[in-house]
Amino acid sequence: MNTVRRAEQRDIPRILELLVQVDMVHHNGRPDLFKGPATKYNGAQLKEILEKDETPTFVCVNEEDIVLGHAFTISKQILGDNVLTDVRTLYIDDICVDEAARGQGVGRTLYDHVIQFAKEQGYYNVTLNVWTCNPPAMKFYEAMGLKPQKICMELVL
Repeated sequence: MNTVRRAEQRDIPRILELLVQVDMVHHNGRPDLFKGPATKYNGAQLKEILEKDETPTFVCVNEEDIVLGHAFTISKQILGDNVLTDVRTLYIDDICVDEAARGQGVGRTLYDHVIQFAKEQGYYNVTLNVWTCNPPAMKFYEAMGLKPQKICMELVL
C-alpha cells in the first residue's frame, strides 16, 4: 500500500531523479524552452524547500519507503490587492510520478493528499499550471476535477 508523507532530507537524491524525468517531458515537448536533462532545483535548494512551512513538499512511497512520486506546493496569500480578493491559495508547483510507477494510482494518491492538506489548513483553493505540450498531465488534472482558471498565451518570434 502506497502512502504519502512530508518529504525529508533523505528523499533528496530520489527527488532529483524524478525532477530529471519532469524536465525531460517538458524538454521533449518544448526543446526551445527547456534544457534537458536538467533539474529545476539542486540539492541545496531542495534542502531549503523541504525546511520551509511555506513550501510543503510531499512524497508518495511504497511499502519499502521508496519514493514513487512527489508533490511540491507553495503557499500563496493575496492581501489588500486593488482588484483581487484576499484569498490563500495552495499552488501545486510540481507533481511527478516515476515513469515506472505510472498507472498505479500514485498521482491520484499524491493529488488527493494535497487537496486534503489544503482543506485541513484552510486554503481557499488549489491551483497549478500545466504545459500544453504535456497532454497526459492535462488529462490527469481534468480527471481530478480541475478546471482552467486562466490561459497563458504566446507568440514565438
